[in-house]
Amino acid sequence: MIVVTTPTGNIGSQVLRELISSDEPIRVIARDPGRLTPETRERVEVVPGSHSDRGVVNKAFAGADSVFWLVPPDPRAVSVEAAYVDFTRPASQALRSHGVKRVVGISALGRGTPWDSKAGLATAALAMDDLIASSGVSYRPLTMPSFMDNLLRQAESITKDGVFSLPINGDRKLPSVATRDIASAAAMRLRDHGWKGVASVPVLGPEDLSYNDMARILSDVLGRPVRFEQISSGAYKARLLARGMSDAMAQGNVDMWIAKDHGLDNAATRTADSSSPTSFRDWAQQAFRPRVAA
Repeated sequence: MIVVTTPTGNIGSQVLRELISSDEPIRVIARDPGRLTPETRERVEVVPGSHSDRGVVNKAFAGADSVFWLVPPDPRAVSVEAAYVDFTRPASQALRSHGVKRVVGISALGRGTPWDSKAGLATAALAMDDLIASSGVSYRPLTMPSFMDNLLRQAESITKDGVFSLPINGDRKLPSVATRDIASAAAMRLRDHGWKGVASVPVLGPEDLSYNDMARILSDVLGRPVRFEQISSGAYKARLLARGMSDAMAQGNVDMWIAKDHGLDNAATRTADSSSPTSFRDWAQQAFRPRVAA
């Protein structure tokens, strides 16, 4: 039995879609089961509720062999620790009590760097990994750079003004990854029932690009000028606060970007195993351009 959290989210839904094509028995934890398609509800067992709830995870993990773990965004959390570690604590206890063998989780790059203790959301994700590993389960945290898909949040600005912005040097080259490749990496390990132990699995995309590089690629793909603009940490935090994010979570985002600008995401070496297939140009052509056209 494989348990999938966030089955209607961006990554979780793609993981579930890959798993459904197998013969694996699947159980999902869904805060809103009505968002699952009728075909999915016929194929999987559904446990309604949040996977931060002790009763929900105890019901979902009973008899489970493997779990896909992803903490959903909580923009109004009182702290980054509450958003990641406190959210995960009931699940960590349930993993131990129900003897779950394997967990595949979504986490962050940067462990072992000078910035891993002051990287906001990324630091909290690494602390979440430690908590899960302490349960005794075999664990594969997929450690991620920024998602290509996150640029969809700035699609309106790119379309109207030809600009997107973040608080990072536009010339710093970084890995980035498409969420579909994350889902494939997770599903592959969930279907494999033979691995043991705890080990991070970087998923880095096929190349390092700067945001200025990405702007040039977007210009080419869209057929109109697009530029990247580095904004100050203060301006970025103000933008997040204006969207309703709590001060703690806005600061956690800022701290993460400062750490990325100092090399947090450059610590992992790209190998054949960590190089996922989707290039930024492929993603821009196949995911971004259709969204803009729509």
